[in-house]
Amino acid sequence: MNRFKILLLGILLGTLFIACGKEESKKEVIRVGTSGGYYPFTYTENDELKGFDIDVWNEIGKRLGKDIEFKQAKFSGLFGMLDTGKIDTISNQITITDKRLEKYNFSVPYVYSGAQFFVAKGNPKGIMGIEDLAGRRVATEVGTNYEEIVRELSKKIDFETVVYNSGSLVKDVELGRVDTFMMDKVSIIELIKKNDLQIELLDKPAKYIANAFPFVKKEKNEIMMKEINETLDEMRADGTLVEISNKYFGMDITSN
Repeated sequence: MNRFKILLLGILLGTLFIACGKEESKKEVIRVGTSGGYYPFTYTENDELKGFDIDVWNEIGKRLGKDIEFKQAKFSGLFGMLDTGKIDTISNQITITDKRLEKYNFSVPYVYSGAQFFVAKGNPKGIMGIEDLAGRRVATEVGTNYEEIVRELSKKIDFETVVYNSGSLVKDVELGRVDTFMMDKVSIIELIKKNDLQIELLDKPAKYIANAFPFVKKEKNEIMMKEINETLDEMRADGTLVEISNKYFGMDITSN
């Protein structure tokens, strides 16, 4: 083979490699917003983002052949990021509510749980049920579904709503600064086991909830959501969702 042919072959191979590289770079990315502070659904360990939600999304990306780009922010800022197009969806145990459905479309649910009140261990304040919340200080986290539930409940039962922007509400219940707080039952039970929190369940869930991924109501998002729904259905049918659930909770939280 003369030098000209060798040079030509090199150029052709180089062009092929560049083309392949460009093709690879065109791989679609789904940008997922998460707080990284809602153990064991989404949390950071050794500078690595982990959790139930993270595993679910990594599996979705694998099956769809798409990259999943996680963007971390405080929970209170996630919906703002969604509204401004900085992320495509949120994965932080977002509960489907009538108010949110007015503004967003939701994927099929992937977690079923309960909105639960928690009190200090031993229940020193003697709160036996929701009716005993009258005159008490009830904590909740800003921007969450639980804030909506607590505020709605306060219209029926006269109590003071104390809104937090961080996880310190758990410590304040332990110390008696507030009387109770509402959170996702499954998540808090895992936190109690992991960190030996001095809190316990109060009564039964105040409300049963279904969690899913929200999307801004745009035509392009409908295509993405359809693909994600189909993938979640596949993961439920072949047992993958249950497998991931058992990894973090030792039980199935993915079925109604």
